[in-house]
Amino acid sequence: MAIRQLSETLINQIAAGEVIERPASAAKELIENALDAGATRIEIATAGGGKALLRVSDNGSGMDAADLELAVRRHCTSKISETLEDIRTLGFRGEALPSIGSVARLSIASRKRDSAGGHEIAVTGGKIAHMRPAAANPGTIVEVRDLFFATPARLKFLKTEKAEAGAITEIVKRMAIAFPAVRFVLSGSDRTTLEFPATGDDHLARMAQVLGKEFRDNAIALDAVREEISLTGFAGVPTFNRGNSAHQYAFVNGRPVQDKLILSAIRGAYAETIPSGRYPVAVLSITLDPALVDVNVHPAKSDVRFRDPGLVRGLIVGAIREALARDGSRAATTGASDMLRSFRPGFQPNSQRPQGGWSAETSPSRPFQPTTGFGERPQASFDGLSMPTARAEPQFSPPSAPEPNARYPLGAARAQIHANYIVAQTEDGLVIVDQHAAHERLVFEAMRKALHSKRLASQVLLIPEIIDIPEEDCDRLMQHAAELSELGLAIERFGPGAIAVRETPAMLGEVDAHGLIRQLADEIAEWDTASGLSAKLEYVAATMACHGSVRSGRRLRPEEMNALLREMEVTPGSGQCNHGRPTYIELKLSDIERLFGRS
Repeated sequence: MAIRQLSETLINQIAAGEVIERPASAAKELIENALDAGATRIEIATAGGGKALLRVSDNGSGMDAADLELAVRRHCTSKISETLEDIRTLGFRGEALPSIGSVARLSIASRKRDSAGGHEIAVTGGKIAHMRPAAANPGTIVEVRDLFFATPARLKFLKTEKAEAGAITEIVKRMAIAFPAVRFVLSGSDRTTLEFPATGDDHLARMAQVLGKEFRDNAIALDAVREEISLTGFAGVPTFNRGNSAHQYAFVNGRPVQDKLILSAIRGAYAETIPSGRYPVAVLSITLDPALVDVNVHPAKSDVRFRDPGLVRGLIVGAIREALARDGSRAATTGASDMLRSFRPGFQPNSQRPQGGWSAETSPSRPFQPTTGFGERPQASFDGLSMPTARAEPQFSPPSAPEPNARYPLGAARAQIHANYIVAQTEDGLVIVDQHAAHERLVFEAMRKALHSKRLASQVLLIPEIIDIPEEDCDRLMQHAAELSELGLAIERFGPGAIAVRETPAMLGEVDAHGLIRQLADEIAEWDTASGLSAKLEYVAATMACHGSVRSGRRLRPEEMNALLREMEVTPGSGQCNHGRPTYIELKLSDIERLFGRS
């Protein structure tokens, strides 16, 4: 079969299949063009989930007639020179507009700010329909109708209008977070209007617009630099988490990305602090020399490739863990809100409304009865004990003990209820602490500190285990042999394609050396790290801490409760247990007053 040159229309349609996967892809490309043009106001309108109509209007620099004609041709761009190593704009390849025009009805009306009039160009199915003068405000209006009408087979693979509209909303949210100085408005017949007013340099205010006002109260600032790569942004406290990863946003030199290395680093940074199936909320912005990152590895520019992925991953994990250690002992403010909701009439989270209506006997707010079933005795109160107050020194405290009072962040212990929960009074409210969860975290942190302070004890194998793996995996493992030895795993080369395991960490007990080595080899191959063994050891430490902590049902003396509160205040991550559950809930005095209708 003879080789022939494809037509320009077919070439554009093939490119459209790579660049424009769905209406949200077209919206992303058009919004990026508006931002590159210096727009401070961008309005997006849709109909039919973006399939029937997608209109993006901006007040950017605009284009003249000559620019419009070039803009709808492939590989025409004003954003790069002759190299791909210094890309500082969101778009650069010049494929978006011709790709959209080849599969849809495209019209562009634009006017330069210093021009007396504007021009309009229309492209239908890859062919220019007309080019004429037009009345237009400074800026550009791009209108896309009947997306994929020229390639109807693509329409079969699109989702429902609601799902496609939701995908466009997500694109706008990501762009809004990345550019807080730009006003975004999203409207249309298929949605309610969504507006993000410009917040200038206040990035946290824009994040609150997108992620909810609770994020402002539960976010920890990030600011770290490592070898000319800087990381800024905000990470949510561990107890402020969600059911999926949709609330994790990452930006590289201002470009929104969904890179698996960054998402994996976020997951690793929150290890042992969030329960399985829950995801942290985080907004990360990475800034580095454009020559150190390749943004041209994916047609949609959603993935990037770093020259030193291990450095970037280490920066993210280290920055988040440092922030959590510094300020992560806070519990999420949403805990108080959930608690307040539980006091509302009719709230029954785990049961059905009783048949026959409400009564004093069935009300969840009925007075507590001191008698219990199954031969149990009601819990003894603190009567007869000299209780610590929020303002006075307790008489039972040793002379060297600190004074328990409200000036401490977690206040002074006032009571223990149901032999599991400590009630403490603070200067402006009260705190309820789960004693088992809190002490579990304290024990775990102490054990983890011991893990990293010296070489871990190892057990010598009577007969070394020989593991056959590819030679390149052997090379990677031996590069990290010293690091693995510190964790109690002693390995050495055994021929070109084998590893001999001579010692394993004593803390792990009986170990599947074959599975462990292969898992470490896979991890090092992907991330160039060997953190898997360390994670296994920390998991064991967490399990031991759970069994070695203060159990539920143990009654504590007042001085023990206050000692627990003081240790929580100085321990990183004490706001949640090893399983990610909160260790305490704080109620402000204003919250309590609302319960009684006093404010």
